[in-house]
Amino acid sequence: MKSILAILLSSFCISHASFAEEPRPNIILLMGDDHGWEETGYNGHPYVKTPVLDDMAATCFRFENFYAAHPSCSPTRASFMTGRHPNRMGTFNPGFSIRPEEITLAQILAKAGYHCGHFGKWHLGPVKASSPTSPGAMGFHEWVSHDNFFELNPSLSRNGGPPEVIKGESSEIVIDEAIKFIDRASKDKKPFFTVVWFGSPHEPYSGLPEDLALYDDLPAKYKDKKVKLTSNETGGPTTRPQGEVLRERYAEITAMDRSIGTLRKHLAASGLRDNTLLFYCGDNGTSADGSLVLPHRGVKAQVYEGGVLVPGLIEWPAHIPQPSNTKVRATTSDLLPTLCALTGQPLPDCPIDGINLLPVLDGKMTERPKPLWFWEFDIPHLGKSEPYIAPELQEGTTPLVKLMGGKATRDFNNFRHTTLTDSDYLGPRAIIDGRYKLVVHEQKKGGSKQELFDLVADPAEKTNLLEQQPAIAKKLQSELHDWQQSVLKSLTGADYRN
Repeated sequence: MKSILAILLSSFCISHASFAEEPRPNIILLMGDDHGWEETGYNGHPYVKTPVLDDMAATCFRFENFYAAHPSCSPTRASFMTGRHPNRMGTFNPGFSIRPEEITLAQILAKAGYHCGHFGKWHLGPVKASSPTSPGAMGFHEWVSHDNFFELNPSLSRNGGPPEVIKGESSEIVIDEAIKFIDRASKDKKPFFTVVWFGSPHEPYSGLPEDLALYDDLPAKYKDKKVKLTSNETGGPTTRPQGEVLRERYAEITAMDRSIGTLRKHLAASGLRDNTLLFYCGDNGTSADGSLVLPHRGVKAQVYEGGVLVPGLIEWPAHIPQPSNTKVRATTSDLLPTLCALTGQPLPDCPIDGINLLPVLDGKMTERPKPLWFWEFDIPHLGKSEPYIAPELQEGTTPLVKLMGGKATRDFNNFRHTTLTDSDYLGPRAIIDGRYKLVVHEQKKGGSKQELFDLVADPAEKTNLLEQQPAIAKKLQSELHDWQQSVLKSLTGADYRN
């Protein structure tokens, strides 16, 4: 059988030359919100029902070790769009925007002739038309999007206009909007680049009666443990039995899964399925309120595996005709270099943290050639800094249930940071190179705690090998520090002065 890479090379001229006669692939990138690795049927979860993702895992290309580039949402989305670690552009935490100078996948693929649409959660800045970091400003031709997450009957902004309430289940709504966009592009004979970022299963949770009914046994099974989350009634914090919370969370996951099935069926019925690359991942690990099964250590907002490992699937029948999988570690930062290679576009002229995954799909790459890095920037030490974008342009418009500071909308931040100090290197961080992972945390009494894990022998990160493997630890410490230097140089804005 002709190798996948050989097909790609002959069909798409990956050496950045012109396209061959074969039509360019359509591209759809899907992402769940707080959907961790273990919350799928195919990864062995005892309760959650994901028949569509399970079918994709059985029939397409499955990453056994796919990572969000950061253990929280806005930063991972920045990596997804740029191929760069979010700290390079000051997208430190949820609610920190991207910077207008960044080059995104949408901008690159628009130049390649793709019609680009975004649907659902944006969270890289306000979605209003006046925002310099809206989906439209960052390369999308059309968008029906929310500044942050959303539940049933969401308020969404269409192409930057005033928010409008759309009645229904949120995953169904964004998939319906994406399908309409796909149909318009197909009618105009344009290849499409479609990004769907679901609002599920992020808390606060809500579900349709038929989905909730699938998990009616959980409240009684997990009635004793209490978890903290947002109240749908007040928008403020509340504490509830975990069984009730899991019932609602899993209902959201099942609804999202079903909507992905609706999209797949539509692609097949429209004759688009074979030459459409359909990708799914999560944006970070499972949140603490929903964490139940723990094959890995940690949860969302932690750099341990449970905070960054997510589902990772690619379906593309024309070029991945047989089911396959890989243990090569991949990340959301890899999407941009992969799609640049696939569409014959040059990489942006700036440091890129991801790699081209096409050789992984072909089976030619069995080990990742460069490390994976994770870093939660130590925001408190910044103090008062000059805003990177005028605050009025960073004000959100689309309402949501969860209140912050009494507001039902989200505003964004980004700061100028031109002078570097030793404190800029702080914050929980990790590096994976080969089978080994180094994790570094600062301690309250000063100094740092370091842990070294062999992820092949110990994927649950239970055994610290720091004392047994000092040479490996020293090598990873040096690699991590050198990479941080590069990131901090980007943070100063140096990449925009090329």
